[in-house]
Amino acid sequence: MDNVSKNKWQIRGAAILIFVLGVVAGMLSLHGLTVWAHRRPPQNRFEQFATRLQLEPDQKTKVQQIFGDTRTQLQNLRKESEPRVNDIRQQADQRLQQVLNQDQWQKFQQMREEMRARRGSSGRGNGNNP
Repeated sequence: MDNVSKNKWQIRGAAILIFVLGVVAGMLSLHGLTVWAHRRPPQNRFEQFATRLQLEPDQKTKVQQIFGDTRTQLQNLRKESEPRVNDIRQQADQRLQQVLNQDQWQKFQQMREEMRARRGSSGRGNGNNP
């Protein structure tokens, strides 16, 4: 086999290899996109909830109203109880400072901040909890 013929086969082999790699990359990309799409939080949780329960239109309206009322009541309760909760936390901090030495108190505060940061990044709570 001469050099020209050898070079043609190398070019053909490279083209086939590039084609196969492109197909594999496309399949992996499609798989990754599918996995990502299923891990995303649903765009409208209530609609999924209503669909799974097969709610009628009038039921959907009533359930949405119940959820809205409940959300409002819970927000109001949190606002009302927040000052008292903060007082209790401050009392606990004062008592802990009497028991813990300075290094322990600083470590405790650091641990509490780490817990707050984790809770905040997970979307739970408001980050004000010890």
